Amino acid sequence: QVQLVESGGGLVQSGGSLSVSCAASGSIFSIRTMGWYRQTPGKQRELVATIDSGGSTNYANSVKGRFAISRDNDKRTVYLQMNSLKPEDTAVYYCYAVMKRRVTDIFSDYWGQGTQVTVSS
Repeated sequence: QVQLVESGGGLVQSGGSLSVSCAASGSIFSIRTMGWYRQTPGKQRELVATIDSGGSTNYANSVKGRFAISRDNDKRTVYLQMNSLKPEDTAVYYCYAVMKRRVTDIFSDYWGQGTQVTVSS
């Protein structure tokens, strides 16, 4: 069984920093893209940042210059360092990965359970 297990998150004051990480576990042949999305009640899940296996990154405009995504391919882990946090960054942050379990599989989307990030004003 393939899982994305998130850690980190929590409560921080506005202007502070927080980090979250996500490790992929199970029988995995290849991981293409890893990243983070976030969602607040009543809104659609939105992209925060992604990173591909070669290290190319993509950020939402709202977090550029404040958040940094990185990845350790050997550990199958993606990290998100969040700096200069704002109350509007408050959301459930979901880990995301595009993976395949066997060489004959197609790449599929996988999601973590989500971790709460709350920024107080």
